[in-house]
Amino acid sequence: MKYSVIAVTERAIKKVKKLKAEEGNDTLMLRLYITGGGCSGFSYGFSFEEEKREDDTIIENDSVVLLVDALSIQYLMGSQVDYLENLQGSRFVVNNPNAVTTCGCGSSFSI
Repeated sequence: MKYSVIAVTERAIKKVKKLKAEEGNDTLMLRLYITGGGCSGFSYGFSFEEEKREDDTIIENDSVVLLVDALSIQYLMGSQVDYLENLQGSRFVVNNPNAVTTCGCGSSFSI
């Protein structure tokens, strides 16, 4: 397996491919970003975009592109993006080895 700054699981790859197909837009890329706030200090965010930014780190895996801006990448190095379906709902999640604390739902963290 080739080393990547951020790993993307097979479940996440399948979900992104499914969403791209549903939208009928093969140019969509998944953006992962960090924002201030949340119960632990920082929050993860996901969005779909068609354009790359100049400062983006681009992670490509099996025709799925993950974009991470320059500010966010420093907090996400070594993380894994996954897609979960459980009693809490369906969502993309980040398993971040840099997080010192996380909230109960896993959507916010502190370093």
